[in-house]
Amino acid sequence: TPPRAGVMRYRDAGVDIARADPIKRALGEAARATWGAGVRKLPGGFAGVTAWPGGGGMLLAATMDGVGTKLHLALVAGRVGDAAADLVYHCADDLLVHAARPLAFLDYIAQARLDPEVVRAAVEGMSRACRDVGASLLGGETAEMPDTYVAGVVDVAGCMLGVVNERQLMDGSRVAVGDRVLGLGSAGLHTNGF
Repeated sequence: TPPRAGVMRYRDAGVDIARADPIKRALGEAARATWGAGVRKLPGGFAGVTAWPGGGGMLLAATMDGVGTKLHLALVAGRVGDAAADLVYHCADDLLVHAARPLAFLDYIAQARLDPEVVRAAVEGMSRACRDVGASLLGGETAEMPDTYVAGVVDVAGCMLGVVNERQLMDGSRVAVGDRVLGLGSAGLHTNGF
């Protein structure tokens, strides 16, 4: 059926979520096959969590994401730095919902041919956001791949590491009827696709 006026669906953009779901389930099975005793299972979680190598009741939390198709809008608007900053904020949010404090961020930036201004804007945006959330931008990967990326676009992704005390880990198990949900206004377009 054709979409209603003003309604957009992923499938209208060529994204087949039903086809992707079984692929993602298979990926999850492969990842879980590597888990040792220290990994905390967080069904539906936003980060991966495992025991801190040094012990002491601390856990290491990690999350990874990408800006996605919002980068097309950011390029047109000349706001790649803001989109890249939002990626850092998004990753920090993914840690915070599990009560983890952001520690470090690693980025990935790729283009068919590197545009110094676009790359610099992205790194400066991530740097600004890392300072805001108290994380160090440790470095990352900047790649030029003309046979992989479409000319004129940029791909920005990143991984954030954090730490949480084992007793404070929020895993959803204590959610109960009567709990309150706090909604905060958005500062702009966030990481979902456009």
